Amino acid sequence: MKTVWLFALLAATQQVNATTALPVKEVAGGIYAHFGKHQLPDSKNHGEIANLGFIVGAKCVAVIDSGGSPQQGLALKQAVMQTTKTPICYVINTHIHPDHIYGNRAFKSAGVKFVGHYKLARAMATRGSYYLDKADEQLGIKLNPADLILPDIEVKDDLKLDLGGRVLTLKAYPTAHTDNDLSVYDEKTNTMWLSDLLFTEHIPTLDGSLKGWLAEIAKLEKQKFHYVIPGHGDLVTDWPNSIQPEKHYLTVLLTEIRAAIKQGKYLEEAVKTVGYSEKNNWALFDEYHRKNVTTAFAELEWEDEHSAHHK
Repeated sequence: MKTVWLFALLAATQQVNATTALPVKEVAGGIYAHFGKHQLPDSKNHGEIANLGFIVGAKCVAVIDSGGSPQQGLALKQAVMQTTKTPICYVINTHIHPDHIYGNRAFKSAGVKFVGHYKLARAMATRGSYYLDKADEQLGIKLNPADLILPDIEVKDDLKLDLGGRVLTLKAYPTAHTDNDLSVYDEKTNTMWLSDLLFTEHIPTLDGSLKGWLAEIAKLEKQKFHYVIPGHGDLVTDWPNSIQPEKHYLTVLLTEIRAAIKQGKYLEEAVKTVGYSEKNNWALFDEYHRKNVTTAFAELEWEDEHSAHHK
């Protein structure tokens, strides 16, 4: 049995060594990020489209999001190993979306704890089998249940992780981009890793609550950060200016969908008319906008029915 285990360990090590390290950029002291391209996840890019990275402390390393495929997870692990001899102790999954969690298994080993929002495990359980089915068909990657690793540590409100001379503050949000969004704040460099709570250039994708997301943006934009790392888009150094396009887009959805509902319009009409003034402002608008309208319409239609019911 021991021989089998050693062989498996050796094979895993060889796999990492055979993997080209993911290109990362040191955006602030000890904070390394890989910036993804604005593409629709498909079988050519294997879903490797999101921003990922890691933060190095004196004692250990925290990986933030693991990538869109097991292979990208291995490449990120290789980047950590090439950058520092400090061991990885945490893998933080900022939310459920495949481009952020499909590299998890590359990091599964003794001493590594997976961290996520307290609703992440439920989201993984609910979507897991659907995600596994779609991975091969849409992304050209083979996954099994072992690739979806549940959090060992769940964040309910705020949680501090000490990496040694560097404390990260993790915050769990109410439903916004999804119902399981997590941000990572590094006090040492005043860097906020917002992941998909912030999109720049790439159209925001709504998988949670439009009103909830706008409420969180209103709180976030009052804070002062030196650097902000979005889930998609370049490093931000002009906070809070850089969140204004996202706020504007989501506000346009809110205003125009509410107006459409008031006028008695149906979803079919809304997806053809709402928000098209924003078309030239975002990459992948045609790919995601209609879905955003559909998600937001369901939320706001319920709000309308709810208020009518209480009159």
